[in-house]
Amino acid sequence: MKKKAAISILSLITLFLFFTSGLFADPLKLDVKEYVLKNGLKLLMLEKHDVPIVCLRINYKVGSVDERPGITGVSHLFEHMMFKGTKIFGTKDYNAEKPLLDREDELVTKISAEKNMGDAADKKKIASLEKELEEVRKKLRELIVKDEVFSLYLRHGGSGLNAATSNDGTFYFCDLPVNKLELWAFLESDRMKNLVLREFYSERDVVMEERRLRTENNPFGLLVEQLNAVTFIAHPYRWPTIGWRSDVQNITKAETAEYFKRYYAPNNAVIVAVGDFNPADMIKLVEQYFGDISNQSAPPRVKTIEPEQKGERRVEIEFESNPYIAISYHIPEIGHPDLYALDVLSSLLSDGRTSRLYKTLIEEKRIAVMAHAYDQIGKYPDTFTFISAPRAPHTVAEVESAIYEEIEKLKNTPPSDWELQKIKNQLEADFIRDLNSASGLANEIGHFEVLSDWRYINTFMDKIALVTADDVMRVAKKYLTKSNRTVAILVKKENNNKPKEVKEENKPEKTTATY
Repeated sequence: MKKKAAISILSLITLFLFFTSGLFADPLKLDVKEYVLKNGLKLLMLEKHDVPIVCLRINYKVGSVDERPGITGVSHLFEHMMFKGTKIFGTKDYNAEKPLLDREDELVTKISAEKNMGDAADKKKIASLEKELEEVRKKLRELIVKDEVFSLYLRHGGSGLNAATSNDGTFYFCDLPVNKLELWAFLESDRMKNLVLREFYSERDVVMEERRLRTENNPFGLLVEQLNAVTFIAHPYRWPTIGWRSDVQNITKAETAEYFKRYYAPNNAVIVAVGDFNPADMIKLVEQYFGDISNQSAPPRVKTIEPEQKGERRVEIEFESNPYIAISYHIPEIGHPDLYALDVLSSLLSDGRTSRLYKTLIEEKRIAVMAHAYDQIGKYPDTFTFISAPRAPHTVAEVESAIYEEIEKLKNTPPSDWELQKIKNQLEADFIRDLNSASGLANEIGHFEVLSDWRYINTFMDKIALVTADDVMRVAKKYLTKSNRTVAILVKKENNNKPKEVKEENKPEKTTATY
């Protein structure tokens, strides 16, 4: 498709800098160099010599999708544990700490077993065990060096230190001066080889508090959690990344250690380096520090396939909050050609103040305070989701009806050439903006390598350019259907109003499930 010549001055400057920086083999094609160690660890390298910094990512191809009932949330919990140190870091004396850690595990197991006996539990025995447990933990606290890995990085100029867990992957971030690369290699290879699950039980409590804050006491978090749980009835995308409450509360250190051994192996990891370095030197450094780490059997991939949805599902959540509505539709996994048209469709609906949802629901009808649409691209088939909140005194039912009207318009009337080109320009600008820094480049390369292949970046704009108005209409008709949708509504307990009338063939079924 013909590209529009008029791009913003900022975009033109950015493009010029990119094209002349040596980052790209061709316009908007990243020149990433690959190297794979004998143990399966993949290294992706992109030179960028404008500043003496290297942005480093260690990503593991494991996320909540790889969990099972009973240990949901373990990937996220493990993200926390990776900062607790190793046999070298985080402790004053590991030889003294190790027997105390073992005794802590024994006492926790005994206390749990006794409490599980219910009325037959020996309260005096429990009290005695808990007293000993507190004494053991006091000794452990005296041996722990808090946040030593963080402190080391910060003292040596590190920045952007963070980690994240998603459905499909776990990501560790660090940006460092180029002369500190060997420190990074030493620290990170030690975490991969010699991780110690210290402070496990206290950190489990921290995750529980995070769950309460972000999900159980957060209307938006609760809405999305329930939406996913009903949208997916078989596939593990149905459970939250942070895990179900009972699983987080009861997951054991032994289960966590077994999960680490299976999934956090070099053959299931990728290192991304973007910045001021020589690839030959980087390969030598990674070989030196990571090459002796043993690989594991290839971790199993998810076999469960979400069955085709045969009718609309609805869920109503009671919560002390203003009302919200979320609507999701099943869409394919990364690599499917329809995703590019769905990207255009989501931008058409909600990218900026000229988007259809904003203009109709917020500006013209003034029935909503927010309205968004986004397609979630996953390693496995995921969802296209709408989120909105009505403006008082308007109702969720009015907002829901208006969203369906916008969907029907897109099914029956193609977007204009001007509108379509505007969206493509916006997507191109967003794409360039995401790749505008070494940090952004490292994030995007690592993200897509975990999902599928980093080369997705190199083909993205070419694929977007080929999307036609007919393609947008086609995917709207194919995926945004009543039988393929799940609707979640947040209502106040004292109000408890169910949605009333929505238009014609989009009118929801009367049956609702309250969670």
